Amino acid sequence: MNILVTGAAGFLGRRLIQALLERGSLTDRHGQLRPIQRITAFDRDPVQGLDDPRVQVKGGDITDPQVLANLIDANTQGIFHLAAVVSSQAESDFDLGMRVNFSATQGLLERARQLGTCPKWVMTSSVAVFGGQLPDTVGDDQVWSPQSSYGTQKAMNDLLLADYSRRGFVDGRSLRMPTIVVRPGKPNLAASSFASGIIREPLNGQASVCPVPLNTRLWLMSPAQAIANLVHGHELAAERLSQGRVINMPGLSQTVEQMIDALREVAGDAVARQVQLRPDAAIERIVGSWPGAFSTPYANQLGFTADPDFASVIRQFIRDYLHR
Repeated sequence: MNILVTGAAGFLGRRLIQALLERGSLTDRHGQLRPIQRITAFDRDPVQGLDDPRVQVKGGDITDPQVLANLIDANTQGIFHLAAVVSSQAESDFDLGMRVNFSATQGLLERARQLGTCPKWVMTSSVAVFGGQLPDTVGDDQVWSPQSSYGTQKAMNDLLLADYSRRGFVDGRSLRMPTIVVRPGKPNLAASSFASGIIREPLNGQASVCPVPLNTRLWLMSPAQAIANLVHGHELAAERLSQGRVINMPGLSQTVEQMIDALREVAGDAVARQVQLRPDAAIERIVGSWPGAFSTPYANQLGFTADPDFASVIRQFIRDYLHR
């Protein structure tokens, strides 16, 4: 089986590729288990350190039609589309966000349609498609009303994928992911970057700034759980997707204060005191428009899962990235 992973140099993309290599096989759209023969790992800059003969590394501009034409061929049977410009960057640079987050997705879908092979397609969506007046707990039937360019681009992708799947051009499933924490490395331009920073930096002995109020509620998922759900999403048979191709993922609903309390529980008070409150109106406006809790009966029925508690998410980060 030949697989394409876009956004391969990102931490989720890299972890996904490693998980697929360890797994060794996936089911095709006919439900047949096939060994993974090739993974095309694509990102703007070629991903480094994936030393496996099954991995073919490619780099380039995902908005370039010629690049897209070389990413998918008639033998591509599975696609994990993770490449994106993050929320704050998409808000500050509208043209870039539209090109990368929407036009590139449309170009990839069109390439698949032209080939006529109907590959399995797994895409990451976002809770940023919701906004405005929301109930305390968002259900599967909640109307989308994005309050940011990023959320709008993700919503357009969801609609496009649903229609391409309805028409049989791809066998798609869009997983509407919670905020993924705790991310390793340095902060990025995502409005939600602080959600990892207020855990990661204190655990590394550094101060961290929290730009939103302590009572801000977030919908969260760990990296390991995200990878498990991405693979599970690929493996689902199309006939099980009876309520649509866009699926709200289960997660953990936590206030920032509860996150810091869990950090204190796991690492002690001195570590938790490294978090400093410093309001940022722009970030608060974006993050505050996102729902902080969901009811996900459709995802639960399909077998997607959430982390048991936030303390376990922190311990996972310590184990996987700090090696303690």
